[in-house]
Amino acid sequence: MRYTGPKVRLSRRAGIPLTRKAVSYFEKRPYPPGEHGRRVRRSSSDYAVRQAEKQRLRWYYDLSEKQLARAYENAKKRPGRTGEELIAELELRLVSVVLRAGLAPSIYAARQFINHGHITVDGKKVDIPSYQVKPGQVIAVREKSRQMVPFVEAAEGVHADDKIAGYLAVSHKELRVAVVDRPKREQVPVPFDEQLVVEYYAR
Repeated sequence: MRYTGPKVRLSRRAGIPLTRKAVSYFEKRPYPPGEHGRRVRRSSSDYAVRQAEKQRLRWYYDLSEKQLARAYENAKKRPGRTGEELIAELELRLVSVVLRAGLAPSIYAARQFINHGHITVDGKKVDIPSYQVKPGQVIAVREKSRQMVPFVEAAEGVHADDKIAGYLAVSHKELRVAVVDRPKREQVPVPFDEQLVVEYYAR
């Protein structure tokens, strides 16, 4: 099951801001939530460390346990390093591409935009956030959705990161993005140790 509670609280549990709104809150309270959040935690077991990293990755990409396990199994089948392939697999989900391209302010908003039918892939509406995008495909905002406030802001680059991911070719003005290559690990600004996640599943 995906987490649907307060995102700021989840950010503090994860140890990283998961939304733009969480950034300012996290700067003020960079410790876990709850009355014992400020206390120094005792060192965790190897298993707990790997499990915690798996949870952080899952929360970052807004995944259920089953979705992350499936992504890991798919990554194992590819010829590259499993951890790097796992990150690439997650980055090529439609919801991740919409977020990374700056078409949405958060992964939660990106999921909602897709569910509500505002996003197309190669000109056809796709309303499945987990849809796997392939290099060469073009993602765009539907023509009749472009006057909505979030997309007007996106066209102005409001939701864009300082640096566009190297595997995407983005035109904010046209509200479209082309996937030009499979993501390489150094191109993905994900603050995790994916090898710990691989070790968690391989235990």
